[in-house]
Amino acid sequence: MLNLPNILSLGRIFVIPFLVLVFYLPVVWAHTAAAIIFSLACITDWLDGYLARSLKQATKFGAFLDPVADKMMVSIALVMIAAEQQFQVLTWHSSPHIIPAFVITLPAAIIVSREVIVSALREWMSEVGKRTSVAVSHLGKIKTTVQMIALTILLYCSPATHPFFLILGYITLYIAAVLTIWTMVIYLKTSWPEFKID
Repeated sequence: MLNLPNILSLGRIFVIPFLVLVFYLPVVWAHTAAAIIFSLACITDWLDGYLARSLKQATKFGAFLDPVADKMMVSIALVMIAAEQQFQVLTWHSSPHIIPAFVITLPAAIIVSREVIVSALREWMSEVGKRTSVAVSHLGKIKTTVQMIALTILLYCSPATHPFFLILGYITLYIAAVLTIWTMVIYLKTSWPEFKID
């Protein structure tokens, strides 16, 4: 059960406290280090899936653990970013602009809500023997990639970061939120025939 792919997935969970700790360190390199830790964790997300397939070490435990690790990493990163960005001031052409809290809260809420809905949907579909109907799609993988890029950029951003990176992070996160809704609609549409009205 505890093979290399599963160890990598567990590693993503165990690194979460260090990610939080580093992000809030009172040093100038804190956000950069947090972004590096998160990006390395994202690489292990791809790597554990690759190893599980290539080494034929896919297990039921791994199928459970991998998405749990991903959702924990994403959710906690979003919470930290949303809390940080509520106090963010964007300086553009020497003029300070306070960024409204909803700018980051909205896509964060969409992404977290989608993960809850799709996780519940997959659990229910498993109970009726249709789990493969809501398996991760190619579009879902694109969504995950865009989401990870956005979170890495936003974890990197601090009050001293050039506004370009903050804007890029926001744009990328909104793209991820749109893809999040799109994939959720696809999963719900696929699953709809299985719902029975009592």
